[in-house]
Amino acid sequence: MTTKKIRPVRLLLCTLALLAALFALCIALLLTFDWNRAKPWLNQTVSEATGRPFAIRGDLSLSWQKSQSDQDSWRRWIPWPRLSANDIVFDNPEWAKTGPHMAEIGQLTFSLSPLPLLAHRIVLPELELNAPNIALERQQNGENNWTFASSGPSAWQLDLQKLVLAKGTVRLLDPVSKLDIKADIDSLPATSAEGYGIGWKVAGTFNKTAVSGDGRAGAVLSLQNSSTPYPLQASVRVGKTAIAIQGTLTKPSDLAALDLRLKLSGASMSNLFPLTGIVLPATPPFATEGHLIGKLNSAGGDWIYEKFSGHVGSSDLSGTLEYVAQKPRPLLKGTLLSNQLRLQDLAPLIGADSNASKANRGDGVAQPSGKVLPVEQFDTTRWGSIDADVKFTGRKIIRDKELPIQDLVADVHMKDSVLSLTPLNFGVAGGNLISNIKLDGSNKLIKAEIKMSARHLKIKQLFPALESAQASLGEVNGDASLSAVGNSVATLLGASNGEVKTLINQGTISKFLLEAAGLNIGNVVISKLFGDKQVKLNCLASDFAVSNGVMDARTFVLDTDDAIINIEGQVNLAKETLALTINPKNKGLRIFSLRAPLHLTGTFKDPDVGVDKGVLALKAGGAVALGVLAPVAALLPLINIGPDQHSDCAGLLAEAKQKPVAPPPGKTLKSKNPH
Repeated sequence: MTTKKIRPVRLLLCTLALLAALFALCIALLLTFDWNRAKPWLNQTVSEATGRPFAIRGDLSLSWQKSQSDQDSWRRWIPWPRLSANDIVFDNPEWAKTGPHMAEIGQLTFSLSPLPLLAHRIVLPELELNAPNIALERQQNGENNWTFASSGPSAWQLDLQKLVLAKGTVRLLDPVSKLDIKADIDSLPATSAEGYGIGWKVAGTFNKTAVSGDGRAGAVLSLQNSSTPYPLQASVRVGKTAIAIQGTLTKPSDLAALDLRLKLSGASMSNLFPLTGIVLPATPPFATEGHLIGKLNSAGGDWIYEKFSGHVGSSDLSGTLEYVAQKPRPLLKGTLLSNQLRLQDLAPLIGADSNASKANRGDGVAQPSGKVLPVEQFDTTRWGSIDADVKFTGRKIIRDKELPIQDLVADVHMKDSVLSLTPLNFGVAGGNLISNIKLDGSNKLIKAEIKMSARHLKIKQLFPALESAQASLGEVNGDASLSAVGNSVATLLGASNGEVKTLINQGTISKFLLEAAGLNIGNVVISKLFGDKQVKLNCLASDFAVSNGVMDARTFVLDTDDAIINIEGQVNLAKETLALTINPKNKGLRIFSLRAPLHLTGTFKDPDVGVDKGVLALKAGGAVALGVLAPVAALLPLINIGPDQHSDCAGLLAEAKQKPVAPPPGKTLKSKNPH
């Protein structure tokens, strides 16, 4: 071999040897380099990138470990660096109230996959935080301390796959949501069969209400692996509301799949709004348990609380509700069922529950002692946050004997701040009370439209506590159409306009009821001694015009074979007062009649029924005068002989049968000529 041929080979070998030496030297430098010398550069770089002071105040070291890549290729032979930094502090912005530091970390350790760095990707298979103390804070204007200054989009991407937490604390101060809580985290013994690795306790306030709770979670939070469920268990109390969960979370970085057993209880479902963002009605104390599944999407997420059961007050409740994140508002839909519904448990829906109940649920206005109609206002500010399509069925109504309600069906719709109950149906007294209610809450005051129809209500079931009504065969039918503007039941009825009509055009009614109304003492006594009998009912027709909350009796007539009863006057819904005059007129001979007009006055809370004392005194005075002349003649003023003709109800029935109308909300009804 010539010298010329040997030189290139030697040159190649020398070059390779030099490269190997340089590589070995680099490895030696990496292994022996004091990485604490790099701290000033690291501190400055991170501080400039975030716009906040950052410092590694403790030891900074680098070690090498075997590749964690599961690929069967040459990549698994490349060692991975593992960096450990002690005593790290990261400052808060100047406006923060939680202290000078946003984060204090006893030790931070992570491994780094080197090859993705060539593609500007920082892949951290695992990040360990030991003794972290983190304070997250937001101002009233929305500015927060976890958003850092940025000069623009970065070419680097961070891929954190696992997070391991040890003992530490996390505090969240958010005046926007009125939240100030602190969580203490500690490691658990690695013996839990459920995979729990850390435990935590939380305390603080939410909306000026005490918050407390505890729970457990997995030690390793897998942020990317969708096949590794992360175990969760928590029990938290916010004031009178208690929340308990147990289940798993898959791929926590995206909340890809949440599968929990959820228990809820509290003083009122309306108190859940600040916690869930879902508008629910005021209720008595409640408790439910069911299966919560869901996931996030670009619009916010879809969640299903399925096959839950529990109670609201003394009523049972079950069903399935689904929350669908969509634009412009999320949608709540589903079905609810109560097999035994206690009627009193519906009272908080309209603020008609007791003051003690209002105080317990914490969001009700005390009802004045002299008022019957509920004054508690509906909170329409929340109506625009969600749409709803929920069907509620109450199969059996548990009620007082004097309230003959059997069942309930309600289709609840909410769209663009307009609440509609179409329909709201009650089974009442063997018949049906059908209503369609529309409440427009898009403005400061609710604009309400109410249409109601009563069909085939049995008289003897309407008055179950009245013994003399039990033989009656009559049915009641009626219609009402009202409109109003207001924010409570009291203000809406007190400003209502429209018409209310009632009609009974066949059947019978207890004669004793009529005789008692006419103060026919003799027949009352006889009926009580020798029994009651039925009187044919020719018609009962009532027609009220409602204007600004005043119900004016245009027609109110009860006509039978024995008597005609006319009622005149007004019912003031705004003032809750009565001013009605009842005029009974007998058809035929009545013995010992002290018939005189009756006056129904007073308030809804304390009504008063009295006899026209002036007319009664004239009759009694006449009897005394005649008695002086002839004792037999003293009976004449007490014997009433009425007209022989019957009242013609055809016109009254035709008028009563016409459908009632109501003007647009806020407008008064045009007057009609009285009958």
